[in-house]
Amino acid sequence: MDTTEKLLELYKRERGIIEENCSYILNGTRPSAISSFKKLGLPTRKLEKYKYTDVAQFFEGDYKVNFNRAPSSLKVDEVFKCDVPYLDTAQAFLVNDSFHPEITKKDILPRGVTIGGLNAMSERFLEWFAKYYGKIADTREDAIVALNTALVQDGVFIYIPKNTVVDMPIQLINILTSKENLMVNRRLLIIAEENSQVNFLLCNHTIDPVSFLMTGVTEIFAGENAHVNFYEIEENNSKSKRFNHTFVYQESNSTVQVNGMTLHNGISCNCTNFYLAGEGAHADCNGMAITDKEQHVDNITLIEHSVPHCTSHELYKYVLDDKSVGAFTGMILVRPNAQKTDSIQTNRSICLTKDARMYARPQLEIYADDVKCAHGATVGQLDEDALFYMRTRGMSMYEARLLLMFAFINEVVDKIKIEPLKERLHVLVEKRFKGELCNCSGSDIK
Repeated sequence: MDTTEKLLELYKRERGIIEENCSYILNGTRPSAISSFKKLGLPTRKLEKYKYTDVAQFFEGDYKVNFNRAPSSLKVDEVFKCDVPYLDTAQAFLVNDSFHPEITKKDILPRGVTIGGLNAMSERFLEWFAKYYGKIADTREDAIVALNTALVQDGVFIYIPKNTVVDMPIQLINILTSKENLMVNRRLLIIAEENSQVNFLLCNHTIDPVSFLMTGVTEIFAGENAHVNFYEIEENNSKSKRFNHTFVYQESNSTVQVNGMTLHNGISCNCTNFYLAGEGAHADCNGMAITDKEQHVDNITLIEHSVPHCTSHELYKYVLDDKSVGAFTGMILVRPNAQKTDSIQTNRSICLTKDARMYARPQLEIYADDVKCAHGATVGQLDEDALFYMRTRGMSMYEARLLLMFAFINEVVDKIKIEPLKERLHVLVEKRFKGELCNCSGSDIK
């Protein structure tokens, strides 16, 4: 029995327990999702999208799943203490794939801002979920999205009403903890209505040194003239396997920035899809990865321009050491009606050793004739001339290399619009390059 068949058997065997603990909305999407998963099967390298990540291989192994929703005894306030200076956030927690009831500073958020567990909120806000849940995360196109939809039992729901400016960033901390190998399936649904403004920060951490297999799906809806910044930081252990999908739907004159930063990981495969559905929308899609040992980071992006007068900027950077592997597959798709599109895509990578590998595939598909589109990718080593120049100025080779790597990767970090977070990430990037653990110093998280 292959891994796809094992997962289908798992769903069949546990379906009653899964549905018993979930709402009508979540359960209603499962039959079509599992049907799609059965048809598609777990991706292998034969599938063009996953050419550089053998998903089926990484799903192998025995993992427990908490379908019974057994509560965790973890005290999140004792485990996680964010040490970013001057960063004042409203914090919510996910422990494995369950929403934790503690939300800090919820009472001082603007009126109407709603944060809660996905399952509980789907029972309270049927109209919102019927309109938005699963609408852009298409289970027919991707087997991992289909599997997540079939198995998911909880996650986070966030709603920002129209004309609401949320000055305080909303921080979601995803914590993985278990004494045995564990599979978790998490979901985020974010709705930012017209003229709203909000910043999100997602922090991903593992506590225990076991293997975690995580599927995640995030759906972000940005209404007319909404401004959404969505920052995600990954600091998982080297045994973790993370398959994450982020979908963004933008209406007219909206601006959305997604910035995914992998500081430490085992296996990470991140798919980010933007759908520009309203004129004047702007998408800012960024990512960076620092890898060593045998870590693997694959970023797959799609920015779809379907209407005129939209813009998109994309920047991904990698620094790869030892025998680590990086991959980037980026597609800019311009539909026939999307005249006056202005889009640029850039991927730059540095391999620090002869054994490190980087695979880059920038792509354009343009079906309109009045557009400005460009893409490019470079893979190289540290600039020997720059290293020599700094050595002549008294720097050691170690210091010179560190400075060049720091300057290279921080072009992505500098795009962050939350100043305290940006400054803290500069420090974490430097620590990562020095080989130090990059966990928050006020945390027990490993």
